[in-house]
Amino acid sequence: MIDLIIDQQRKDLGGFEVGRVLPQVRRRMVGPFVFFDHMGPSRFEPGFPRSVDVRPHPHIGLSTLTYLFEGEITHRDSVGAHQAIHPGEVNWMTAGKGVTHSERFETLRAEGGRLHGIQAWIALPTELEEIDPSFDNHKPVDLPTYESPDGLWARLIAGEGWGAKSRVKVRSPLFYCHWRMRAGAKGELPAEYPERAAYVVEGEVDAAGQRLTAGQMAVFKPGQPVLFTAVSEATVMLLGGEPVGERFIEWNFVSSSKARIEQAKADWRAGRMKLPDADDQDFIPLP
Repeated sequence: MIDLIIDQQRKDLGGFEVGRVLPQVRRRMVGPFVFFDHMGPSRFEPGFPRSVDVRPHPHIGLSTLTYLFEGEITHRDSVGAHQAIHPGEVNWMTAGKGVTHSERFETLRAEGGRLHGIQAWIALPTELEEIDPSFDNHKPVDLPTYESPDGLWARLIAGEGWGAKSRVKVRSPLFYCHWRMRAGAKGELPAEYPERAAYVVEGEVDAAGQRLTAGQMAVFKPGQPVLFTAVSEATVMLLGGEPVGERFIEWNFVSSSKARIEQAKADWRAGRMKLPDADDQDFIPLP
């Protein structure tokens, strides 16, 4: 029932670590999910340098989904959004034909504290890759929750599943769910989507009779529900959906067309992509 187990690859981004899970050589995508980074957990002392911030940079052809367990990030983008994201909220930015944004750690720099979360990229369907960019922030009230008597707490972050639907506006069939499990708690991943995966953020779980530990993603074969049992207290993210077709990824650009990525690279190099109004004094050059 488990098709593949992926171990995160830890990378230092100049002040904090992320665990890169997708894309990998053996698995590029799960449904429309083309990128999956586990940020932290990292602790910051007050006054850490601004070089840790993620300076303005561009995207095309995707939506970014930022979800935090701890900490705060300030988002600014070229459509005019200026939004702090807090634990349990969703920052959903659709790049479409092109957007630029920055991620600053202003509250953490002032007060210190921990940062812990997941950033995912969701590829847009081919016919929607060039839509206008947009941004939405969703509070926890927009995200259906469920709690079982034996200790499973669940929040549907985006998409549809388990008979519920998130208010986050997605553009292809998908699901993305956050589970917190007490030791011994059980949960089931339905078989309704052809591509499904689970990532263990913390703790250990048994999935389809196989042990998964923190930092591992299991990609499941289609067709059958998957039963989970928490071996210890655990946090698990479940994700997947309908595939959208092959995607090319270069730097921050995602597209069904290599030529479109080359055009985006040329536009960024030539300064033709608008920077965020409230953060236009710096940017990340094209590598």
